[in-house]
Amino acid sequence: MTIQWFPGHMTKAKRTITEQLKLVDMVIELRDGRIPMSSANPLLQELISNKPRLIVFTKRDMADESVTKQWINYFEKDGQTVIFIDSQKDNVKKILLENCLKVMDAKIQRDLRRGIHPRAIRAMIVGIPNVGKSTLINRLAKRKVVDVANRPGVTQSIKWLTVDPRLDVMDTPGILWPRFDDLKIGMKLALTSAIKEQILPIEQVVAFGLEYLLQHYPRILTERYGISNVELDFDTCIEMIGRKFGFIMAENEVDKRRTMAAFMADLRQDTLKSISWERPDEHV
Repeated sequence: MTIQWFPGHMTKAKRTITEQLKLVDMVIELRDGRIPMSSANPLLQELISNKPRLIVFTKRDMADESVTKQWINYFEKDGQTVIFIDSQKDNVKKILLENCLKVMDAKIQRDLRRGIHPRAIRAMIVGIPNVGKSTLINRLAKRKVVDVANRPGVTQSIKWLTVDPRLDVMDTPGILWPRFDDLKIGMKLALTSAIKEQILPIEQVVAFGLEYLLQHYPRILTERYGISNVELDFDTCIEMIGRKFGFIMAENEVDKRRTMAAFMADLRQDTLKSISWERPDEHV
């Protein structure tokens, strides 16, 4: 199943990023630490081209720490240096500055040998919608510079911020690629609020999410919804969740749509904590 979509503002964002790339020295690509592979935008890989790049995985606080450690080992075995951060608690300014200096060290040393005093590194921050760019920018600025919301499409314009005399960063709108050939990627993006729920049938998204939680995080379902049998089917799970929260219609039937909306709200609000929606063994 191929899911085709590409809102007009993303076409504009793609064009803007392409134009602005010539102004920067490197790219900081943000990915969601809960879906390290599915949040890698192939369109961005094409746009970034040969620019030096630093990959930063956000939302470490919302992911399963044991799975995050598996991902770190996975990438390190592949020869990649990876950074997983909690933008709310970590010293993101120090982390980004140190790693951007490492990425640009060869150019800095080359300039010094030529007698050129290095100017501040100019880095463009890119990523899919709702990956945490606005939160990161606000933490770097130590004040609210851009709006933050747990939904896609909040950042719509280009903004520059001086992080340090040695580093300036450019914030950009989040963009997705035009279509998803792998339905699972679309499901994971919907479950992490990278795309609007309306893009995919909500019943398919919720069914995918419940099946994954039954397989990997049954304790979470037990604690939140009282679901303890991993063999339950989708309709039975929805029935149990709906009755637990009193979503009952006439003739004692569960309001299925309201129940599914409540499940998605739990994910958006991080009520169901510490979930990683993909694992390294799926990609070996």
